Amino acid sequence: MKLLDPITEFRSQLQQIRREIHAYPELCFEEQRTSDVIAQKLTEWGIPILRGMGVTGVVGVIKNGSGKRAIGLRADMDALPVQEINTFPHASKNAGKMHACGHDGHVAMLLGAAHYLSQHRNFDGTVYLIFQPAEEGGGGAKKMMDDGLFSQCPMDAVFGMHNWPGLAAGSFSTTVGPMMASSNEFEVVVRGKGSHAAQPHKGVDPIMVAIQIAQSWQTIVTRNKSPIDAAVLSITQIHAGTATNIIPDEATLIGTVRTFTTEVLDLVEQRMQTIAEHTATAFDAEVDFRFKRNYPPLINHAKETAFAIEVMKSVAGADMVNAAAEPTMGAEDFAFMLQEKPGCYVFIGNGEGDHRDGGHGLGPCNLHNPSYDFNDRLLPIGATFWVRLAESYLRNT
Repeated sequence: MKLLDPITEFRSQLQQIRREIHAYPELCFEEQRTSDVIAQKLTEWGIPILRGMGVTGVVGVIKNGSGKRAIGLRADMDALPVQEINTFPHASKNAGKMHACGHDGHVAMLLGAAHYLSQHRNFDGTVYLIFQPAEEGGGGAKKMMDDGLFSQCPMDAVFGMHNWPGLAAGSFSTTVGPMMASSNEFEVVVRGKGSHAAQPHKGVDPIMVAIQIAQSWQTIVTRNKSPIDAAVLSITQIHAGTATNIIPDEATLIGTVRTFTTEVLDLVEQRMQTIAEHTATAFDAEVDFRFKRNYPPLINHAKETAFAIEVMKSVAGADMVNAAAEPTMGAEDFAFMLQEKPGCYVFIGNGEGDHRDGGHGLGPCNLHNPSYDFNDRLLPIGATFWVRLAESYLRNT
């Protein structure tokens, strides 16, 4: 591991920042305290800032030399509506809110890079430090873009990083092309005709219609799309009825669809609607079909991914870098940024959880788990990666 000495020496301060942010988690678009901490640190280090993009977003701007090229480095900063069960000193003090996805660590790693870059300007151009709100379902990346992120901060490429439990601590992983899936949700209400359960022939049973729809939808994945195209269609909620002797008027199906391409998503949505509507008609029922597209697929660009892989190897060593990672059906709103700018998204291994202090919960150290905690060993590693990435991209000529 080839880490920058000044960053390694700054590790205790980064850990303090990270744990303070962990102790005071804030949900999407509510990250006022967090953004204040970020803005205070950047200002203290002499870094000009922009505030207000994406409501609570903060962008630090570090310029050096006369170069016209610019790179964006992004960290998300929101927490989740999870009740933390850890009891170590930096556990959440905000009931029902928790940094269960490591965004506190993402902020601290980027602040570590900011501190170093402000003191050692070994590059020619501009580094934009993007602290983004509302990744967890709020689409904060899109909101920052709508508020002028790329027009006010013109950059040639943008990069993001997320910790990944289960990968060896400090290792890196990425891949060219689809890295994470699109995130979409549906709600389908089947409208039948209620009746006494002992006289089903006098009504139209929406539950049976919903069952037929649910079963038929799975043929979209197995029979309509190509077998080599990935897709997930998961019904996660079924709601109907109030009593054992009443056939209800309505039944509702709720769930999610994940794909790696928009073309497959178009197919799945269209077939879901057709099957739902025609099945309902066959049973003399009606259906209200609602489908919402949240985040698009996250697609890494080939040139920028190859570049990032070489930087990872220079920091962690080739044996600690997986350049052909298996994509995940999880979703990330950094995908919006990669639709507008070339770039790459990478995972940094968070380990198996043996780093956690005494007082951690008995659950696994998985993302979105109430026993999770970010691995502070990653702070100098991630910060060094960010610095090397920026310096190499804006190398002095």
